[in-house]
Order: sequence, then C-alpha cells, then structure tokens
Amino acid sequence: MKRFRLVCLVPALLIAAFAAFGQADEEGFIRLAPDELDWPESDGNSISFVVLAGDPQQEGFYMLRARFPAGVMSPPHYHPSDRHVTVISGTWHTGTGPDFDTDAMVPLSPGSYMMHPAGAVHYDGAKDEEVIVEIKGIGPAPTIRVE
Repeated sequence: MKRFRLVCLVPALLIAAFAAFGQADEEGFIRLAPDELDWPESDGNSISFVVLAGDPQQEGFYMLRARFPAGVMSPPHYHPSDRHVTVISGTWHTGTGPDFDTDAMVPLSPGSYMMHPAGAVHYDGAKDEEVIVEIKGIGPAPTIRVE
C-alpha cells in the first residue's frame, strides 16, 4: 500500500511571498522560462510555491505555481475565494469533501483546469510523480484546514 504524506499548506505558502520576480524589460514585459523560476529549497516532503504575480496574502490578483513532490498530498482544506488551477506538468489528483480518500480522487493531466469554489472543501496532490500546478485568484487567500 502506498503511503502519502499530508502537509499543512500555511507555512509553505508564507515562504512563497519571498519568491523573486523576473526582470521587466523597458516596456514592462516579464518573461520567465521554467528553469528561471526561483523555487524554495524542498525537503521532498512538502509543497513548494513560487509567486509569479501579486501576493496571495494581500488584497488583489495573484498567480503562483505549486510543486508537489511524488507522494505529497494536501489535507482537506478550503479558501475564502475562488481559485483557478491549471495543471502544468504531471498528473494532479483531486478530491472534494472533508474526508480524505485517495480512491475517490480524480486525476487531471497537463493542460487540465479545475476551479475551487470559495469555501468548498478539497484536497489534492501527487501520487507517483512530481506535479506542478498554476493557481490564480483574488487575495487574501489563506488556506483553512478542515479538522
């Protein structure tokens, strides 16, 4: 039986607020290649985040990338505002409701989209491979864990 590591998202998300942004050109355009993203160091047991725009802890639009190492899942939680998620790489497994159940999770492949409605309980993560997703929303967007 495969074991999954459940992680709390709040401390990891705070780290994301310090991620470096790309340099704007003379017209204000910013370009970042995947290898230019400044991911925080990971111990392989937690989700890491890179903020691409805005700040999810402040008022206004934000966009971030989340990287789930293989076997790492978030526990059931919710956010006070809608979040829009696109799978960038890997197969992201998603579940809804307060009861964590890997058998009920729906796999989403690269290019897939999922909207997390405000206040809706969900959980997600990576099973057998690393997964990267892009998350967009309006902050502040704390992660509220369901006990």
